Amino acid sequence: MQLMIMKANVYNLAGEERGAIELPAVFSEPVRSDLITRAVLAEESKTYQPKGAYKWAGLETSAEYRGRKEEYGSIKNKGISRLPREKLPKGRYGKVKRVPFAVKGRRAHPPKPEKILVEKINERERQKAIRSALAATANKEIVKERGHLVDAVKSYPIVIENAFEALSKTKDVVSVLSKLGFSSDMLRARRNSKRRSGVMANRRGGTYRPRSVLVIVGEDKGIVKGARNISGVDVVPVEKLSACLLAPGTHAGRIAVYSEGAIEKLKKW
Repeated sequence: MQLMIMKANVYNLAGEERGAIELPAVFSEPVRSDLITRAVLAEESKTYQPKGAYKWAGLETSAEYRGRKEEYGSIKNKGISRLPREKLPKGRYGKVKRVPFAVKGRRAHPPKPEKILVEKINERERQKAIRSALAATANKEIVKERGHLVDAVKSYPIVIENAFEALSKTKDVVSVLSKLGFSSDMLRARRNSKRRSGVMANRRGGTYRPRSVLVIVGEDKGIVKGARNISGVDVVPVEKLSACLLAPGTHAGRIAVYSEGAIEKLKKW
C-alpha cells in the first residue's frame, strides 16, 4: 500500500507563503488517544517525589509488652490492660506506647518511600505515541477541540523557514507568531494564567499557565531565549520531543509550528 504524499506551505518571517515542502510519513499516523494517554502518564510519573514516614516513628521508646505471669515486672493480674508500657524507675508502669491506637504510637499502615511510583511503558509504544501526537498537531478538528483559538491560522501544519530558529528577541518571536495567526491563542494563554490556591501558590509551579504554541525546531540558534518569556509557548528540538509537550494533560492536538530543519529531521523517523 502506497502512502499518499502530503505537502505543507512554507512561510517566511513576514507570514507570507514562500513555497511548499513534502511532509514526512509521521503526519499520516492514526491518532491513538489511548497510547498518548499512557505515554504522558508514564512521563509524568518520573517526576513524582517518593514520600513516607520515618522508619522508626513511634517505636523509639522503652515501652515493652510484658504479659507472661512468670516474667519480671509482668502486668498480668494487675488490673490494667496488657499493652506495651513505658519502663519507669522502681518497677512502675508508664503510658501505653508503640501500638497504633496509643498516643504517639506508630501508624498502622504509613506511606512507604520504597513504593514504586514510576509507570513503565514499552519503548515502541512510547515512540508510536509521540508519532501519533505529532499527527494530531496537523488535524484542525483535533486542535480546535483541544481549545486552541486558531481560526486565523492559514494551514496545518504550519512550517516556517529556518531563519526563525535564529530569533533571540521576544518581540521578534511574538511578531512572527502573530503574523502566522497565533495572536488570539497567545492572548488566551496570558489572560487565563492564574495563581493556584492554597499552599501550592508558594511552591514551584504555583502559577497555572495554559499551553499555547509549541515551536519544534531542528536546532536552537537563539529561539529558546527569544520565546522563553512568552506565556504558554514552548520551544523544543526534534530530539527532545515528548508526549507531555505534544499532548499536555493527555489531550492531543496542541498547536505546533515546525521549522524546515525540524521537518527534515522528522523525515528520518
